[in-house]
Amino acid sequence: MTDENADGAETDDGVKTDGGTETDGGVTNASHGTDHHHDLPDPGSVKRWLVTTNHKDVGILYTVTALFFLVFGGVLALLMRLQLWTPGVSLLEPLQYNQAVSAHGLIMVFWFLSPFAFGFANYVVPLQIGAKDLAFPRLNALSYWLYLFSGILLGVSFFQGGTFAGGWTMYAPLNLPVYTPNIGASTAVLALVLFTASVTIGSVNFLTTMHRMRAEGLTLRRMPLFTWTILLTTWMMLFAFAALLAALTILSADRLLGTQYFAATGHAGSLLWAHLFWFFGHPEVYIVFFPALGVMAETFQTFTGRRLVGRKWFIAAMVLVALQSFLVWMHHMFLTSINLQIKTLFMATTIGISLPFDLMVFALIYTTVKGKVRFATPFLFSFGALILFILGGITGVFLGAVVLDYEFRGTYWVVAHFHYVMVGGVTALVGGLYYWYPKMTGKMYDEFLGKVHFALYFVGFNLLYFPMFVAWETPRRDFVYPEAFLQWHQLSTIGGFLLGASFLVMFYNLFVSLWRGEDADDNPWRYSTTTEWAIPSPPPLENFPGRPSFSSGSLEFRRGAGGVADGGELAGNEATDGGVARNAQGQLAGAHAGDENGESHASIWPFAIGLASFVLLLGLSGLQKASYPGGLEGGFYVALTVGGLLAGVWALVRMAREEFHALTGPFGESWPFEDVGNTKLGVWIFLASDVVLFGAFVGSYAFIRVAEGWTDWHHLIPAAHVPLPGLINTYILLTSSFTVVLALVAAERGSRWGLVGSLVTTFVLGIAFLVNKALEWLHLFHVHTEAFPHGWDIGTNVASSTFYLTTGLHGLHVIAGLVVTLYLIVRAWNGAYLDDDRPVEYFGLYWHFVDIVWLFLFPLFYIL
Repeated sequence: MTDENADGAETDDGVKTDGGTETDGGVTNASHGTDHHHDLPDPGSVKRWLVTTNHKDVGILYTVTALFFLVFGGVLALLMRLQLWTPGVSLLEPLQYNQAVSAHGLIMVFWFLSPFAFGFANYVVPLQIGAKDLAFPRLNALSYWLYLFSGILLGVSFFQGGTFAGGWTMYAPLNLPVYTPNIGASTAVLALVLFTASVTIGSVNFLTTMHRMRAEGLTLRRMPLFTWTILLTTWMMLFAFAALLAALTILSADRLLGTQYFAATGHAGSLLWAHLFWFFGHPEVYIVFFPALGVMAETFQTFTGRRLVGRKWFIAAMVLVALQSFLVWMHHMFLTSINLQIKTLFMATTIGISLPFDLMVFALIYTTVKGKVRFATPFLFSFGALILFILGGITGVFLGAVVLDYEFRGTYWVVAHFHYVMVGGVTALVGGLYYWYPKMTGKMYDEFLGKVHFALYFVGFNLLYFPMFVAWETPRRDFVYPEAFLQWHQLSTIGGFLLGASFLVMFYNLFVSLWRGEDADDNPWRYSTTTEWAIPSPPPLENFPGRPSFSSGSLEFRRGAGGVADGGELAGNEATDGGVARNAQGQLAGAHAGDENGESHASIWPFAIGLASFVLLLGLSGLQKASYPGGLEGGFYVALTVGGLLAGVWALVRMAREEFHALTGPFGESWPFEDVGNTKLGVWIFLASDVVLFGAFVGSYAFIRVAEGWTDWHHLIPAAHVPLPGLINTYILLTSSFTVVLALVAAERGSRWGLVGSLVTTFVLGIAFLVNKALEWLHLFHVHTEAFPHGWDIGTNVASSTFYLTTGLHGLHVIAGLVVTLYLIVRAWNGAYLDDDRPVEYFGLYWHFVDIVWLFLFPLFYIL
């Protein structure tokens, strides 16, 4: 283990640096002075929250923003419940009701549930694993700003003629402009694209951190259960959201460019959307629920005073669910034309995934039976979540059976089941908010008001959702229902307002406690066993007084070359749950952080990139049509698009040029990635998600082509579409991969001009690839034959759509690579990368991946 920030220190990759440290998104060059931007503004200033990259600040931003979206989505839900007080049109017009239903679902699933959990993850996970921050602090801040601006973009969509109104699942063909013509509907889709970018960046960051930055002695097996759930959640997110990004990119092209993937007429477009969406959508259920499960595990242990029964089996069950979650998506498609044998197979996988959950439920129940329960507010919410989840799970097994699904699909049985699971998860997360509130704020909440909140919440929840099981024959997403169900819907509406009122109690409690609450101890919970409770509340900026170590079985803090920090070794109880053995007072003395390693904590560029992305996508929404009644003209949208793009590139370059010091690790346990640097691992993880993105595009092409008839496909393609341009481009890209290798060799040998020359050659070859591609496209656009009198453009037919969109996505990857190449050329010209060639190596990984993708696209689109 080495000191990453000492001048001339050897880094984790064994590369000598000139006083620089590896950063998020690259490697800094030689240090220039000692100012590392670690003097954050005071928390009372607005600037602090705009520039902070500290994981605890970002966690608070996530939590507060998610609670705002809870209120936003909750108000829409109450509007729906008022409409359902009596059957028929009352408060909202039909289209307004559809918008409320759709936006409520989208906001709660995307902008509230996961970000709320990741507020805690941001705050707690680095503390639990003994890290001073996440691996890439600026990317963490960027992830938040993209999340916030994606939510604002969704809000803007309401003012562009109306937001998306085709249900939160956005089923085809209702997701096309012919049925949802408002520009706002396209803006909502683009808001989801931006949200997906945020999730991908966050997933890469968390996975790198948890695999590379764990403290000495903290093996994967000993990690706290909340951190385990976040680890599995982010792995699921990485792949599931890549599939969603593919679906949303194709949908955006259908809406804005006129492609024909999900068109109503033929080509199995509706079925394709269902496959893509639910391949994401079912893992998403567990992505939402796993962090709640982690909160339940932590609070059950803390408030029963004993370790979770069957802990290793609990972890094994979660791993099994995470893997199985990608094998059950078709149970959402039992009513489609998929053959019965496949439906039966997916019925078996669906029933099968409930079995590991049984184990987890029994583990939690036995933990309470064997422990001495203290009914504090966090435990009440966690225990309530367990009860609600059991009911949600049992009713879900009904839907897993093909025959019963035929009866229940599209009814309020699904609505009730879905909310018992998802809002059941929210129940545990609210418990997590109370549990970590003292750690985040240094103040204790009012316990009596917390219990009042729980009582109102639990009664309101069941009064809202249980009547839906009774009135299950009500059609889903419809405000007209049989009069016989009137009293049940009115009970639900009363329950909805009671549930909403319970949150007013929570907001009052937490807000007042922030100013007038009692000061919280470092560890206000008697039996908590994880590292965050061993440091002050709230923790200092650098988290720990030294380097945490668990190698002795107890938590201790080491300084420098292994000396023990002030406060000494925390002897006593053996550490459990990857956790802390505390001193006699259950507290850590002397935990005052210094900025001893000079890590950076502030950067304005993540905010700038988020804002530029918002402007760019708002501009792109106007591509659907030039203007709309009462709206803005197309020229305004073009100006936004160009301005957003230029500002985004400028902000990215400024962030890359900014001197920013982040810890690199490893600090102890980083199996199986001991020999892989943080940035390299981040690049590999990102490319893994990109594999799924391209896999979804290629899979979509294959699916549509099979539906059309594999050989019949050729009549959709003009004779002028010949293999030669693709073959030339294959040679160009393969050569460019070779020149990237030459660039790396030149950097390793210290040859400045060899490095610059190789990079310039790579850049020229990339431009040649794009020029050749553009000439080929222009030729095909202007093919005029009897079969194609108007040319063969992106919207001519489904074959042209798949060709232009898939190769276009690859082309965008090439353009992104060229932007990076240009940046590397300028830096190499000034002498960079000769003593640290890692940025060239990381770029090479990306460029080789793009070239390999082309080796798959060429035969698919030019030969077969």
